[in-house]
Amino acid sequence: MNPDFLVVGAGVAGLRAAIELAQAGAVLVIAKDTLHESSSEYAQGGIAVALSDDDEVELHEQDTIAAGDGLCDRHAVHTLVEEGPAAIQQLIEWGAEFDREGSRLAFTQEGAHSRRRILHAHGDSTGREIALTLYRKASSLPNVRFQSYAAITDLLLDDGAVSGAMVYDAKTRESHPIFARAILLASGGLGRVYLETTNPDVATGDGIAMAWRAGAEISDIEFVQFHPTALHVEGAPRFLLSEALRGEGAHLVNSLGERFMHRYHRLEELAPRDVVSRAIVAEMQATGAPHVFLDLTHRGGDFIRSRFPRVYETCVRYGVDLATQAAPVHPAAHYAMGGVRTDLDGCASLPGLYAAGEAACTGVHGANRLASNSLLEGVVFGARAGRAMRQSSAAHPAHGQLREPEPLFPCTTEERVRGLAWTECGIIRSGEGLGAACEMLQADRLVANSHAGLAEFCLRNIHTVALLIARCALARRESRGAHFRTDYPEKQVAFEKHSIIAKGDEVRFQ
Repeated sequence: MNPDFLVVGAGVAGLRAAIELAQAGAVLVIAKDTLHESSSEYAQGGIAVALSDDDEVELHEQDTIAAGDGLCDRHAVHTLVEEGPAAIQQLIEWGAEFDREGSRLAFTQEGAHSRRRILHAHGDSTGREIALTLYRKASSLPNVRFQSYAAITDLLLDDGAVSGAMVYDAKTRESHPIFARAILLASGGLGRVYLETTNPDVATGDGIAMAWRAGAEISDIEFVQFHPTALHVEGAPRFLLSEALRGEGAHLVNSLGERFMHRYHRLEELAPRDVVSRAIVAEMQATGAPHVFLDLTHRGGDFIRSRFPRVYETCVRYGVDLATQAAPVHPAAHYAMGGVRTDLDGCASLPGLYAAGEAACTGVHGANRLASNSLLEGVVFGARAGRAMRQSSAAHPAHGQLREPEPLFPCTTEERVRGLAWTECGIIRSGEGLGAACEMLQADRLVANSHAGLAEFCLRNIHTVALLIARCALARRESRGAHFRTDYPEKQVAFEKHSIIAKGDEVRFQ
């Protein structure tokens, strides 16, 4: 049975939208893995909101715009910070348990914030707490149902409007269409496009890739944030060591034991993430070391274990005791500022298609996301997208059977594509490297595969997104925020615009 509304992704944005949509019809939420495997689950640091006594919404707005390096959409930022406090209070009413000091909410500091405005839960499991709260709320609604281990592979069009999607069921290994009055892409990020990433395996840029194939506009995709401090231990996953550690006083030191951030930015360890990541790369190159170190030992073991229990336990599991030793760290791909281009209600450029969360680009993050704004974005814009879908869906009724698209898959390997993205589309870029990446990815032969499984569908999306990043990064002939080019190391007024790319078109800026 076809639902009224199809939500792709069970992270914070998708669940928040589903709660809104349940008032207007049947909602199906689809997850590629388990219902609890999303980037939201791994968001440790917290959620930024102007709720403390010494904070103001205007200050949060100013900090977000400053971090965005000239590219934030001011209306989007205002919407985020203005609606944030009420959104948090609603989460608390639904059962979210944020950490407190007595009866008062506890706030911490993170990079580029002028106030301690980061709420956290269970020390360093904020994303998990918010996602669990939203899941409990959504699953209590009779109109919401869930399907796990199912991947949306392509959008279905009828006269230029999105009317459904092809779903690959990993259990049966079969594909079938689902039709809906409106579809929300809340499929999360694209970190697995890169060889080094903090993201879970499901973050293969699926929503962005399928939206582009259907003809939707993609914006600011060249801006990929690299988290400065991912655990760098051989054989261990690139586990994120939250920015909140630096907010609580952790120092970055190079292989010679020297603190170095004072040489790169006045805010030192609390500088914007792009600055810290490039500083770490510079120190690694200068010392010939494979990583630098994050040192919080001066805060004492009791504080570290109580404030960061999940981080502490994970590091111990891989042989690093944060109470007594510094952790080896290295930047890794973490968050996409760009995505499916939408308005402030999640509407994409194709009728019937919406996007929210990391898969979307409202312009709220500009060229560089302010720490801990991502969870807030998912909650605020997920709710807005749900309301917009609910109000406009009557204009896009479900349709009958359409001809299924024949997917074409690149003749390449995941390791090759991810390695190419890491070396040429990573923290430090050049026109020569980006041009070579474009040529190599465009040269990959595309073939039909009637026996394709989930791995092939994911590789197709990784390949598509890597090429989009390379093309847009090559077109942006400047350095701004998370996008740094050695051949154009300065910002250019001519590029104080958003990149936009759609299938069959060249990159344009507006």
